[in-house]
Amino acid sequence: MSNIYISTKEIQLSYADTDMMGVIYHANYLKWFELGRTQFIEDLGYHYLDMERSGYYAPVYKAEVTYKKAVRYGDTVFVKTWVEENQGLKTIYGYTIVNGEGEVCAEGLTTHIIVKKDNFRPVQFRKVFPEWFHKYEEIKSK
Repeated sequence: MSNIYISTKEIQLSYADTDMMGVIYHANYLKWFELGRTQFIEDLGYHYLDMERSGYYAPVYKAEVTYKKAVRYGDTVFVKTWVEENQGLKTIYGYTIVNGEGEVCAEGLTTHIIVKKDNFRPVQFRKVFPEWFHKYEEIKSK
């Protein structure tokens, strides 16, 4: 049985994030996912820059967002992040965007792979960052 860990980060909204309808522009949710993922990684004691310094990247392979409730400038917003799935070649992060009242505004997933910086060839997460991989195994949802 896993001990799922969920990181929570408050998102600072700016007026520039809104669209003509006065709601937060839909693409900003992907930016929030990235902020949540970064916070999640740091909460566990790791840093994405350390991965880059070691000669690797973790690009987004796939992204999904389902919008449920509009977020408006002035709202309080949080992104909750966890590891949904952790395989040898890919890691799937789960996200929920909630407002200050705890209402779900959006849900989503991003799939990341680890690639070598010099040639962008995929590598096994568990082989190049075994400690990090095993930490994810301990705290993932599935």
